[in-house]
Amino acid sequence: MRAFGYRVVDCIIEHLEALPAKSPSRRGTRAALEALLREPPPEHGEDPERVLETVLARVFTHMMHVDHPRFFAFVPGPGNFVGAMADALAAGFNVFAGSWFSGSGPAQLELVVLDWLRQLLGLPHSAGGLFVSGGSAANLTALAAARHALLGDRTEGAVVYFSDQTHSAVERALRLLGFLPEQMRRLPSDERFRLLPDQVRAAIAADRAAGRRPFLIAANAGATNTGAVDPLPELAALARSEGLWLHTDGAYGAAAALTPEGRALLSGLEEVDSLALDPHKWLFQPFECGCVLLREGGLLERAFRILPEYLQDVHRIPGAVNFCDYGLQLTRAFRALKLWMSLKVFGLAAFRQAIERGLRLAEFAERRLRQSGAWEIVSPAQLAVVCFRYRDPARRPEDLDRLHLELIERMVAAGYAVLTSTVLRGRTVLRLCTINPRTGPEEIEQTVARLEEMARL
Repeated sequence: MRAFGYRVVDCIIEHLEALPAKSPSRRGTRAALEALLREPPPEHGEDPERVLETVLARVFTHMMHVDHPRFFAFVPGPGNFVGAMADALAAGFNVFAGSWFSGSGPAQLELVVLDWLRQLLGLPHSAGGLFVSGGSAANLTALAAARHALLGDRTEGAVVYFSDQTHSAVERALRLLGFLPEQMRRLPSDERFRLLPDQVRAAIAADRAAGRRPFLIAANAGATNTGAVDPLPELAALARSEGLWLHTDGAYGAAAALTPEGRALLSGLEEVDSLALDPHKWLFQPFECGCVLLREGGLLERAFRILPEYLQDVHRIPGAVNFCDYGLQLTRAFRALKLWMSLKVFGLAAFRQAIERGLRLAEFAERRLRQSGAWEIVSPAQLAVVCFRYRDPARRPEDLDRLHLELIERMVAAGYAVLTSTVLRGRTVLRLCTINPRTGPEEIEQTVARLEEMARL
């Protein structure tokens, strides 16, 4: 076990040391990978070193390295070594983090880390939450609690309001919670890709006049497409005046509140009723590490707690906090450990510096794109995201749309960098997300230069 464990640690270190020289992406075809990996279940075991070599040679060589300094797609997952070792500890000790009965120490540590996040995000002492797999589970958990608190779980006629920049996880969660398409108001965003309070107010008035029940506003605190932040103070005031719940998806963007600049951009975050955030993004944790926080933490227990007879011993302990009563999972991994260990080892100052670096890199990318004259900035750098489009008056807009999709594939095939496209205002654009502290200006400079060269072909 010791020899095998040391070898695994060596593999991780070798991976991190070699990252800049590696291609950020290698994608296999289904047919090729079937031929490489398909086999009957083994009747007898083999040497773990040989199994490890198979993983390294046949599995990890066919994937995108989301921790790569030139991975700018979606929202990168930089991770960190301390977090990886914390995951190994949690798995090695096989921690069950569902109840105080089975894991009082892990439960207390989770409470501590949740309170750290509460303080850093400016939420009141009444706030509470739990760690989940990621933003999808966090949004679902928060919306389920809101449904229980305001609607008594009866969704008939209830209406939810959000912008055309809202993450699909919110719509998926609403669908799973029983909301029909006609109960979702997907409102057009403004020129800065933000939800307009006046439009929400008008939609609420129209729905009330039609006998429907306005229920919840879902806001962005760092939209995935553009990094846009909805006007949270105005939306919070509107929600209070109308008796609605204000939920905010801050999956990656909320972490920017650790910095003075981010806190200013995220003004009003302290007023939301619920918040989804992903420490496995801009807090540099390994997957999976999501989190949900509610302004009134006790609402989670009211929404999720069920007392079966086989858990009677769990619920007899005075003062116990059982996270199985706060969300969907009874069996839970000890996700809080990696964030706690990372914060203890590196300190908040290092995290703050890393987040600020991501902000500056996106601004550098925007300057580089503007200086070249070959690009139109469609969405300026905000919360480490910048969106842009190639200029070519000789080509039709739809031809440029296709060009941008081709540029994504050419970059992946070339093996230097990975970025993704999205659609803004009906046109395909390219998008860079620069939250990885391993990234430097040279990687951005070279990525843009190669894009320009490919676009001229």
